[in-house]
Amino acid sequence: MERLFRTPTKTRECMAVDQVQLEAALSAIIEPELGLPLGQIGLLREVTSRRRRVRIEVALPVAAWPGSDELADEIHRVAGSVPGVEEIEFDLTVMTDEERAALRVILRTEMLGAASPDAAAEGGHDGHGHAHGGDGAAAAFLLPDSTTRVIGVSSGKGGVGKSTVTVNLAIALAESGHSVGLLDADVYGFSAPKMLGTDHDPIILGDVVIPTSAHGVKCLSMGYFVPDDQPVIWRGPMLHKAIQQFLTDAYWGRPDFVLVDMPPGTGDVALTLAQVMPKAEIIVVTTPQPAAQRVAQRSAFAARRLKLSVRGVVENMSWFTGDDGRRYELFGAGGGQTLAADLGVPLLGQVPLVNAVRLGGDEGRPIVAVDPESDTALVFTDIASKLASLGPARVYRKELSLREG
Repeated sequence: MERLFRTPTKTRECMAVDQVQLEAALSAIIEPELGLPLGQIGLLREVTSRRRRVRIEVALPVAAWPGSDELADEIHRVAGSVPGVEEIEFDLTVMTDEERAALRVILRTEMLGAASPDAAAEGGHDGHGHAHGGDGAAAAFLLPDSTTRVIGVSSGKGGVGKSTVTVNLAIALAESGHSVGLLDADVYGFSAPKMLGTDHDPIILGDVVIPTSAHGVKCLSMGYFVPDDQPVIWRGPMLHKAIQQFLTDAYWGRPDFVLVDMPPGTGDVALTLAQVMPKAEIIVVTTPQPAAQRVAQRSAFAARRLKLSVRGVVENMSWFTGDDGRRYELFGAGGGQTLAADLGVPLLGQVPLVNAVRLGGDEGRPIVAVDPESDTALVFTDIASKLASLGPARVYRKELSLREG
């Protein structure tokens, strides 16, 4: 794939282009999908200047690279702002196999918190080394000194709107300026791709997966890898492996938050989460009815038994506002507050029952993204603000102890 265009720019001064300044400006541009400077990841293949004309060649990892138009516009803007540049020739092409292999090593260095590219590639050949859980590798954002907060969104039962809460909360965090990832760990009942409205599948670069992105949120889900109508029939070990690979084989970067859409109940995923993401925090989604509250309580107690910190409760479908302006509590009242009190955690928010939320999930138009000033979107924004203000949980492990000496 190649794209070539020339754009004359307004003459500023009769001066030659400073090649060093031009290269420095272009190298510092952040690639939108990877969040890393072009100079670091090797996308700038050629930058030359002759008098007041510059030629820029950029090699993308694959032809159908998402965000290529946005990147091209930014390159053109930055190059045009360098003193002396009057004409820009821009060539957009595709990396060679060798360039992609080098990029994979760079990404693995970032993914695994390795000290150097050589360390990231160790165990493989030409950047093909794997880093699955079996050899002790861990994603950099899961390391003890990482500032990333991992938030598991849990519920005791299905049908309470847990995925809707997860998607809209992720977007609300992103719109407040945080970098956010969303891991759809509901392998059997995946729904995040459709709800988030992503328009492309993850990019596979050898042994590195680049999550999709939409509304400022990076996302991985089993829904990207199997047809929508195909059931996933796996035993626990395969589910554990899939989630582990979503973490260690995906380039998430160093996000502020990773939200995990957990399946309902207290089964294998909760065990996996405790094992591979030991500093994860949990928020519990329930509806107002007492029966849902009691079931949700079990998932919270299970999280605590697994040494995962429960941080708050979100009550969904709290009421419906009729045309007469009255609130109708169709599913009862008080379940969220009762659960929060029983757990000794805050009730982070009550989300009303609104048809636009349901439609947004069905059509891939989350309400926080498409109608951010609506009452319901503002509820999610407030929940995001409260969650961020809580700060990370302190995680204690009985196996940690102080020793003299």
